[in-house]
Amino acid sequence: MTNDPKPSDLNRRQFIIRSTKAGAALAATWAVGYGLYDTVGPSSQAVRQTSVSLADFSVSGQQPRMCVARGADRKKSLAYALKAVGGLESYIKSGDRVLLKVNAAFATPPMLSATTHPILVTELCRRCFQAGAANVIVTDNPINDPTSCFTLTGIAEAARSAGAELIVPRQQSFRPITVPNARLIRDWPLLYEPFRQVNKVIGITPVKDHHRSGASMVMKNWYGLLGGRRNIFHQEVHTIIKELAMMVRPTLVILDGTTTMMRNGPTGGSLSDLKSTNTMIVSTDQVAADAFGATLLGKNLSDLPFIAQAQEAGIGTADYQSLNPQMVDIS
Repeated sequence: MTNDPKPSDLNRRQFIIRSTKAGAALAATWAVGYGLYDTVGPSSQAVRQTSVSLADFSVSGQQPRMCVARGADRKKSLAYALKAVGGLESYIKSGDRVLLKVNAAFATPPMLSATTHPILVTELCRRCFQAGAANVIVTDNPINDPTSCFTLTGIAEAARSAGAELIVPRQQSFRPITVPNARLIRDWPLLYEPFRQVNKVIGITPVKDHHRSGASMVMKNWYGLLGGRRNIFHQEVHTIIKELAMMVRPTLVILDGTTTMMRNGPTGGSLSDLKSTNTMIVSTDQVAADAFGATLLGKNLSDLPFIAQAQEAGIGTADYQSLNPQMVDIS
C-alpha cells in the first residue's frame, strides 16, 4: 500500500466526487449518530452500575522516550520512529492484548486528515502481531454514526485486513467511571468494553486544529472514549483534556503529522486546510508528544493551556527536549 499523495498533487475532480459521496453519507447519518452519541447525558442505568477504573498501561521501569521522524511516507516514518524508541517489541510482548484507540470521529475520507489514517492502522496492527500480540482491538466512539465513520475513514477495512478486531460501540459497551482528583469525569459513561480484554493501549491520531481547544492531538483523542452528553465539556475543554490524560495512561502514543490540518478543525473539509508537515511522533509521554505537535500547528504552549495543565497534574512533561528525542530524517 502506498501513501496518499500530497494535497497539492491530488486530482481535484476525484476529490470532489469522493467528498460529495462522503458528504451525502454524513448528512444521512448525522441526525441519528449525533443524537445517539452526543446529546444525551449519562443514563440512570449507567450511573447505577458499578463504577470502573482503568489500569496504568505504561511499561513500568522504563524511562520516557520519544522520536520525531521526518518523511512523507507514513509506513516508513512509523517504522523508523518505533525503532528509535526501542522497537515495538520493547512495549508489546508475546501474549499481550492490545487496544488501538484511533480517531474515527467523522465520516470523512482519509485524504482530509480528520481521522487516523488507515495505512497506520494496518501497519501498527501488523507490527503488534509481529511482536507477539495475541489479539489487537481497534475502537473509538465517533461523533457521527460509528459504522459509517469506520467505513468511510477506511479504518474498518484496515483493521480487518490486518487481523484485528473492530469494536463498534453499543449502549451496553459503557460503564461509569470516576477519575481520581478529577472534577468533570465523575460517574461518566466510559467506552469500557474494549478495556476488559487488553493489557496494553496505544493511542494513534492526526495533528489537527480545533476551534475550541486550539488543537486536537494525543490527549484530546481520549475524548472518543466518553459516552453521554460529552459536548457539555466543551465549556471547559482544557480541563476535560487534562482529565482525559489523567484517565488513560497509555503504553505508547503515535501522533501523525504527515499532513496537518492547519485550520477549520477538527472536521476540516477542504484541501486548503491542510499542510504537508511530514512528521511522525512516537512517544511514551503523551504530554511531550502534544507539546511537539503544537509546533507543527505553529502554536505556543500558551495557546494550548491543556498541555501545561497536564504537566502540572504530573502526567508528563511539556519540555519535550528534556526527553532527548531521537530526530530521524528519512526524506
